Amino acid sequence: MSRIVRCGLIQASNVETAEQPIAKIKQAMLDKHIAMIADAAQQGVQIICLQELFYGPYFPAEQNPHWYELVERIPDGPTTQLMCEIARQHQMVIVVPIYEEEMTGVYYNTAAVIDADGSYLGKYRKTHIPHCLPGFWEKFYFTPGNLGFPTFETKYARIGVYICYDRHFPEGARALGLHGAEIVFIPSATTKGHADYLWDLEQRAHAVANGYFVGTINRVGTEAPWNIGEFFGSSYFCNPDGSVLAKGSADQDELIVADLNLDEIREVRTHWQFYRDRRPDMYDPLCEK
Repeated sequence: MSRIVRCGLIQASNVETAEQPIAKIKQAMLDKHIAMIADAAQQGVQIICLQELFYGPYFPAEQNPHWYELVERIPDGPTTQLMCEIARQHQMVIVVPIYEEEMTGVYYNTAAVIDADGSYLGKYRKTHIPHCLPGFWEKFYFTPGNLGFPTFETKYARIGVYICYDRHFPEGARALGLHGAEIVFIPSATTKGHADYLWDLEQRAHAVANGYFVGTINRVGTEAPWNIGEFFGSSYFCNPDGSVLAKGSADQDELIVADLNLDEIREVRTHWQFYRDRRPDMYDPLCEK
């Protein structure tokens, strides 16, 4: 019997303007996503992932300590606890990207992973932090992740998480495969005219090189403090041979749903023996530079 898992991605525009109080911005985005998660439950979604920093705008477009007010603890903070309740209610695994506070002044770009029974399984902290080009001032806000590349055995599948800029680095994508990931979720915030061509290329390449499914999310619309361009959506799922299974629009709030047949992982890895033919004994020089 095939192992088919119905998965979902939520791409969404910001609700409130950046001038509004932090609490109002956060609550508006929480309300929007809770409604979309309920819609996903109606469609039978078993695993869902939200977009990067989902409960606010993409604030690293400016360097302003005002946005430090968005931080929360994981798992004891209000958003993680709320999503544990929602996961339990819908019997749905939820990947929840949150601006995490470890201690005062030490903050991470993090995704909490919650199982279908509402239990907190763990978290992934974004490893590669950009601080380049107009509008990507993330080192002002985030400490580089220090948890490695964990995977999480959920009720429906073993999953991993990579976040936005991480996707430009094949090393972590390979580590997730070596750690048993069947599906890797990549929540992001990416704008037109910057990495459009990489969007369709890199993440499908990770799926092919590592023989797993990828679900990747991008925001939509324009929002302050990002005043440089437009987030182009186009969230998608692809299978282990790189074929796109479902793709979102470029400019609309949307729930993207796909049925992932996890048996395809064995089929693809039987044909392409990339794990068997690896040569880790020859790779030490990669870490010497």
